[in-house]
Amino acid sequence: MEKKSMFTEQSFTDHKSGDINKNFDDDGREKRTGTWMTGSAHIITAVIGSGVLSLAWAIAQLGWVAGPAVLMAFSFITYFTSTMLADCYRSPDPVTGKRNYTYMEVVRSYLGGRKVMLCGLAQYGNLIGITIGYTITASISMVAVKRSNCFHKNGHNVKCSTSNTPFMIIFACIQILLSQIPNFHNLSWLSILAAVMSFSYASIGVGLSIAKVAGGGVHARTALTGVTVGVDVTGSEKVWRTFQAVGDIAFAYAYSTVLIEIQDTLKASPPSENKAMKRASLVGVSTTTFFYMLCGCVGYAAFGNNAPGNFLTGFGFYEPFWLIDFANVCIAVHLVGAYQVFCQPIFQFVESQSAKRWPDNKFITGEYKVNVPCGGVFGISLFRLVWRTSYVVVTAVVAMIFPFFNDFLGLIGAASFWPLTVYFPIEMHIAQKKMKKFSFTWTWLKILSWACFLVSLVAAAGSVQGLIQSLKDFKPFQAPE
Repeated sequence: MEKKSMFTEQSFTDHKSGDINKNFDDDGREKRTGTWMTGSAHIITAVIGSGVLSLAWAIAQLGWVAGPAVLMAFSFITYFTSTMLADCYRSPDPVTGKRNYTYMEVVRSYLGGRKVMLCGLAQYGNLIGITIGYTITASISMVAVKRSNCFHKNGHNVKCSTSNTPFMIIFACIQILLSQIPNFHNLSWLSILAAVMSFSYASIGVGLSIAKVAGGGVHARTALTGVTVGVDVTGSEKVWRTFQAVGDIAFAYAYSTVLIEIQDTLKASPPSENKAMKRASLVGVSTTTFFYMLCGCVGYAAFGNNAPGNFLTGFGFYEPFWLIDFANVCIAVHLVGAYQVFCQPIFQFVESQSAKRWPDNKFITGEYKVNVPCGGVFGISLFRLVWRTSYVVVTAVVAMIFPFFNDFLGLIGAASFWPLTVYFPIEMHIAQKKMKKFSFTWTWLKILSWACFLVSLVAAAGSVQGLIQSLKDFKPFQAPE
């Protein structure tokens, strides 16, 4: 084994040879090779996740008018603000300025002060929440495979109660292994696989929904305004569910937290990173919006006001059981990759900060090179092994204690959507363009920001109320009925 430091700074000016220079970017780091296509794969992996499965339920709460309108509004806002954030990757000039490697560094460059700490709390708190949410969702999908086979064998009226806990442990073990992947630059293959999986299970869900609608029989009851007060829900339940549905849709577009890290994998030219990232965002958001409309609207048409919170694992479908099993396996495989996309920024932040604070500690900065048969040379860091394993274990334990799918998704979406997707990108865009206060553009950007803040508040309120209701009858580590 060969030992070296994992955080050795490489200076571009130290390499005299032109051939060697070609292997490094303008900041002295290894040449970035990502394109708008790999960026799109990362975005699709991050965005089309567990959120897509709750969209039929969300549309059921909002109805045929408000449901699609809210989906389109969030897609437009997400893309619009992501273009602003892409221009902030370099500062002060979006093409030739200094690179910022993380969201926090971007905020520090343009805004500074306490806003850097607020950004860190919002971003890393959100990332932690998402990894917990994905642990919950992956286990639900794995449980659904087992229950689907039970229903197929014993009939649809059998309870087939199965605990999520063993499957969360399986998911955590897989993540412990994958978490040893050093950084974002080595994740392209996993993101492409995950993106393929997301298209697979979303397409299966849409196909089954269309078959249900076209199959005749009793058609599901739908309405322009969603679930009906006095028939499906009480007046207060309608309000709370509407708030929660907005939070679920907001969560379905969450990728601003990793946008800068994705952009840092793109090669400089041609085109420049910000243009390539904007193209990746357009492709990613357009693709996901198309699938969201299909899954949400067709799912609502199939199940009506009784749409389950997760339309592939809530057993709106029982047959063909093998196809539903395959779809749920695709969900689990996709979330394996999505978990890594969202946890890598956390890993890198903690490791870089630790290396800066204790640069001479060999446990933290040391890396050992191991020759893996048929796999080449692989770097192992003892600190990375201990820290990343501990993180995965802790998130899995929290997921076991609070396995509430819809309420958890809504709360994450509400808490992160405004600060990370709207507020910081708008504030940095205003600072970058040096906009005058109360000018026309400054005014409508501020109005947009405050409107999204109000949306986040009501969505958070709905999710908290849902969590309170779920906690009343919940017993941790036991199989649901």
